[in-house]
Amino acid sequence: MFKFIHAADLHIDSPLRGLDNYEGAPVEEIRAATRRALENLVNLAIEEKVAFVLLAGDIYDGDWPDFNTGLFFIKQMAILQSEGIKVFMVAGNHDAENKMTKKLPMPDNVHMFSAKKSETVLIDELELAIHGQSFATGSTTENLATDFPDLKNNYFNIGLLHTSVDGREGHADYSPCTMNHLIDKGYDYWALGHIHKREVLNKEPLIIFPGNTQGRSVKETGQKGCTLITVQDGNIKDVVHHNIDVLRWGRCEINVSDVENSEEIMDLLRESLDKIVTENPECTLAIRIIVIGETITHYEIHRDTDNFVNECRAQAISSFGEKIWVEKVKIETSPPVGTDSNIEGQDLIRGILKRIEDISSNDDELDKIIKQFAEFKRKLPSEINQGDEPLDLTDPLAIKEMLKYSGNLICSKFIESDQG
Repeated sequence: MFKFIHAADLHIDSPLRGLDNYEGAPVEEIRAATRRALENLVNLAIEEKVAFVLLAGDIYDGDWPDFNTGLFFIKQMAILQSEGIKVFMVAGNHDAENKMTKKLPMPDNVHMFSAKKSETVLIDELELAIHGQSFATGSTTENLATDFPDLKNNYFNIGLLHTSVDGREGHADYSPCTMNHLIDKGYDYWALGHIHKREVLNKEPLIIFPGNTQGRSVKETGQKGCTLITVQDGNIKDVVHHNIDVLRWGRCEINVSDVENSEEIMDLLRESLDKIVTENPECTLAIRIIVIGETITHYEIHRDTDNFVNECRAQAISSFGEKIWVEKVKIETSPPVGTDSNIEGQDLIRGILKRIEDISSNDDELDKIIKQFAEFKRKLPSEINQGDEPLDLTDPLAIKEMLKYSGNLICSKFIESDQG
């Protein structure tokens, strides 16, 4: 019997540009998270007494500003070496872009598969054959799987590959192959990388994307970690996912359709956040709050969105302290039908909203706005174009969001004036 760990997409020291622009962000904790996740991986390997670790590409995140990233990785591999644990890895698209990796010698326990052609490593005492191939360039678009070696009879066969497999939304189509390409090889296990969400593609043979080891933005929500496999008598006996992330990204959506004031919204928010904390006790949480619903509080919220956002942040801090950092508050509410029926200037409000709706649904109108924005885009602060969701003034969807926000703001001011 032997055990091994399958991990991928460590993206050590991923730069997370624009993070400093987020109010109250635990900047150092977030930037160190990919390193802490690797340390957790190493500790898990030692605790479980695994025979080896598989790393299925994108260990790094492109070129580094200095050698510290590579030195940190080497140190962690050396710890595994001292415990007699081997490491087998392939270079993914981000690793292939990194020029410094070729200059760093790895400890003897680490084997990097060739990028020139696929190869097989045999571990006779385990009756194990590991087949793999690295990316030669950052945009490897040929199907590497088709040229993988034939299986080794009477051995447990593993394929190690960085690939998109049938294509995956949101991921570049690198080393494209199909499920049949993998299954037809007859291997016992395929250890894949490139897709950041854990996914079991097939059970016999077992084909797995373990997901990345640490989420890097709100686009990568939920538990992140690696897969521990136990093999006995040439068959997979056990498959267990282990969380090794230290900061977890999530979304908290609250529907405020039935609430009557901001106090009730805060109560609902606290209950929702409490549920998320209870479900994720082991991690610091980076949460995006999304407020939805057709509500009478719509214009109250939009009269002073900054105040509402800060109320949400204050609620999270007062209730959960440093356990939660609110990454962003998105307001996607709408007013109940007929809200403006008794308000002075209602025709003007309806006219404004109708004009915004007309512009948003007219491609020619949107093109005109985009061209106008293009003239002064270069004058905007660089911070606007950074972060997880940079402002893209060439994106029609972004323009529609801005128009919607402007309409809500204008209408809320009319209503505030009327009620005042």
